[in-house]
Amino acid sequence: MFKKIIKGGHKKHSKSDSIDGSLHGYGLPGSGHPGSGTNSSLVVNYASWPGHNAKSSNPCPRTTLPPMFAVEPLPLFKDVAVSDRQNLFLRKLQICCFRLDFSNTLKLVREKEIKRQTLLELVDFIRSGSGKITKRCQEEMIKMVVVNIFRCLPPASHENSGQEAKDPENEEPYLEPSWPHLQLVYELLLRYIVSSDTDTKVAKKYIDHTFVSKLIDLFGSEDPREREYLKMILHRIYGKFMVHRPLIRKTINNIFYRFIYETQRHSGIGELLEILGSIIHGFTLPMKEEHKLFLVRALIPLHKPKAVSIYHQQLSYCVVQFVEKDYKLADKVIRGLLKYWPMINCQKEVLFLGELEEVLEATQTAEFQRCIVPLFRQIARCLNSAHFQVSERALFFWNNEHIVGLIAHNRRVILPIIFEALERNIQHHWNEAIHGLTANVLKMFLEMDAELFDECEARFAEKKAKARDVEEQREMIWKKLADAAAERGGDHMVTV
Repeated sequence: MFKKIIKGGHKKHSKSDSIDGSLHGYGLPGSGHPGSGTNSSLVVNYASWPGHNAKSSNPCPRTTLPPMFAVEPLPLFKDVAVSDRQNLFLRKLQICCFRLDFSNTLKLVREKEIKRQTLLELVDFIRSGSGKITKRCQEEMIKMVVVNIFRCLPPASHENSGQEAKDPENEEPYLEPSWPHLQLVYELLLRYIVSSDTDTKVAKKYIDHTFVSKLIDLFGSEDPREREYLKMILHRIYGKFMVHRPLIRKTINNIFYRFIYETQRHSGIGELLEILGSIIHGFTLPMKEEHKLFLVRALIPLHKPKAVSIYHQQLSYCVVQFVEKDYKLADKVIRGLLKYWPMINCQKEVLFLGELEEVLEATQTAEFQRCIVPLFRQIARCLNSAHFQVSERALFFWNNEHIVGLIAHNRRVILPIIFEALERNIQHHWNEAIHGLTANVLKMFLEMDAELFDECEARFAEKKAKARDVEEQREMIWKKLADAAAERGGDHMVTV
């Protein structure tokens, strides 16, 4: 038995053993197996990592430590000579290149704490700017980030359970158990990207198209803390790496299309829209056709999904930005909102009315005139809504000076469309506050154009009289039918 153990101890290490060792943190940089000297550097074949290649979209490295292995803490940066810090940086990266199982909080507690402290030291080293890290260190750092963050996301709570999907607005957010480590990895990546010492020409070799695409895929995470970091990092990448801008926009577009037309389930729509809000703000004029198509094909249809209330604030900001940039887009936006206007969801109607008011504030007279009729037919329906918040929100349009100016300029078209709705509110609406607001709107129209107001009032009275005559004729016909039936044999007539 002793001879077998001795023989096993001198077993030659294969190339794959070397790679696996460096992945999981055992062995010092440059060797890939235990027992290497402290002055060697980390050498890992990036393309040969399990699950990480150009064709793989879900790299999932192994998460357990090798048997009979314990992680030992390394000295602090301040305790070594300046000339040795780059080498120490590489060794600390290697400790962070293994992933641990966080499903069991009592397992590998010591190793988890060592890794967490090591990550903290790496973040502080980058943040302090005490030394410009070499290209080699940058490359190995991005590889460590890839191992930790590019993982298989857990299925959503409604998937693979046989249960119906719950309303996303009412679901409890999933919290990633490995977040104490993941947060520090994200912080390290963020500090590296925003650092003034980071050379974009060098960094783009490691933060390439594949890296950015997989980073955007992580927005599907249900943990809001992770999505917040992803939002900050992707925003910084967009600003610093111009080569990635078309890819980022295209990838986000594809996520929106899949969300709108296929799944209607994605956790990161709000965060992606926040990034786009900043991007749209920076668009130059004249606006590219590509950007206008994005508005029509992606942003406006995003009003359709049931869960729009979750991300509506960010969506509304993006849409209004387009109109403020190019007022000629107002007609397309307004007609788009009318196309997806909710029919039975009053809370969504309130959101749409709020967004519509913001769009109208940025609308000029020519664009306003193109959509007056369909727009105010919808507003008239909202005025008569039995849900008082919808009616109230529609009446608040007359508190906006710019919108009142547009209405006053086009009052001869608008008042005949909405006059009946206003009169019905006065006569039949159950809410007293709606009565008061409606009376103010009618008074405003009377002061704008008394002659037009009288015409509309006379027309409404005439229409009401005709309706009353029709009703009386209908009742008379039914009475005649009832009398005729009674004469022929009233005993057999059933009255309902």
